[in-house]
Amino acid sequence: MKGITDEPQYSVGLLEGGTALCDIIDNHIYEQTLSEKNAFFVADLGVIMRQHVRWRTHMAHIRPYYTVRCNSSPAVIEVLAALGTGFVCTNKSELELVQSHGIPSEDIIYGGVCKQVSQIKYAAKNGIDLLVCDNEAELRKISRCHPNAKLLLQVSIEASSPDDEISMTFGCSLKDCRHLLESAKGLGVQVVGVRCHISSSCEDDQVYVHAISDARCVFDMAEEIGFNMKILDIGGSFSGSETQLELINSAVMSMMDLYFPLSTGVSIIAEPGSFFVSSAFTLAVNVISKEVVARDHQDQAHDDPSPNDEPEFQYYMNEGVYGSFASKLSETLIAAPSVHKNTSQDAPVFSSSLWGPSGDDLDQVVEHCLLPELNIGDWLMFTHAGAYSLGQPLCTTTDSPPPPVYYVISSRDWFEMQDTGVTHEATLKNFALVPYFLNSCQTEAALSVPA
Repeated sequence: MKGITDEPQYSVGLLEGGTALCDIIDNHIYEQTLSEKNAFFVADLGVIMRQHVRWRTHMAHIRPYYTVRCNSSPAVIEVLAALGTGFVCTNKSELELVQSHGIPSEDIIYGGVCKQVSQIKYAAKNGIDLLVCDNEAELRKISRCHPNAKLLLQVSIEASSPDDEISMTFGCSLKDCRHLLESAKGLGVQVVGVRCHISSSCEDDQVYVHAISDARCVFDMAEEIGFNMKILDIGGSFSGSETQLELINSAVMSMMDLYFPLSTGVSIIAEPGSFFVSSAFTLAVNVISKEVVARDHQDQAHDDPSPNDEPEFQYYMNEGVYGSFASKLSETLIAAPSVHKNTSQDAPVFSSSLWGPSGDDLDQVVEHCLLPELNIGDWLMFTHAGAYSLGQPLCTTTDSPPPPVYYVISSRDWFEMQDTGVTHEATLKNFALVPYFLNSCQTEAALSVPA
């Protein structure tokens, strides 16, 4: 693999000398405590590499295409590109970002079912031919603006549980596929495969069984009309657990042997997003205000809870649903954080709710959790914070910029990445590795500095 170039775009802390991720967080909290106490992310790029190893172990026959909208951090794109993944982009900015890392156009899918004409033309100009389509209006736009496009027909998959039925459904129904395929043939647009749209909340591996069965029906229709079908995209909704991967792989491969044996030459791909990045990022936020309410009298006017009332605390943080917790607006559950301060094991805990800084009724990050009493200036740690958390703020309530991201990787993960996984020689050129050694007194101070 080629070495680091002379003009890196960002630094990556190389963890050496027994330095752990928690030490990095302690160090940055110490630095922030001395300044403005802004929120920040710490991203362990080694986690992404290890998730890729898990994917190769349990899903060896399924090539991953990373969904860029999940986390478009340049370092994430660079690592995944180095590991040989493809990419799914939903707009021009994402296409440009991925192309800037030297990704071949054949490894890019232009996803999304509502595309701007100007962006379809951009894809055509840059040789990005693999597009997703699920309706006739979109098909006609593509035929006019990108005649060389190769389409993946997005097919909706029937929900297997009541919880999935309430999710918004995208994709062409199985009964409408023939009409769309015939329209594509009439317009002279190639259809080369099927993309299965599976709800992000789905946890049933049998849904993938139904998806592959439906895909076989669509392949048969398409081949009857005259298309050469070569790609099956089973979509996303991968949680990140090895158990889920094993179940899905078992279900998918048994169906592939039945409906798409190797002799057909069909390539199977998937679109993991959160799987790669969620657990790699930790978000540190600061408590900027608090209120004490009587648990039994929240709807009544009062100044302070009486001695017989059990208090409930409302804490306000410097990040909320209009910033790094935007996924909460799509009803994603945000797990309770850990508290970054020394507390005794027998310290009392209280019912607490966590809010963003806007003062908006919708800006509730965690509805209920049990925490020791916190003070203004205390820090909270949210793990698994890497998915749908690094976009531009939905609205600006403070003068603070989006939280910075501090990238780190252990020396072991760095060398393993180079020795076992890197396939794209033009990648990792933007990394400036900086050995990370901590001052022990800073680490101790981070846990003891007063608010």
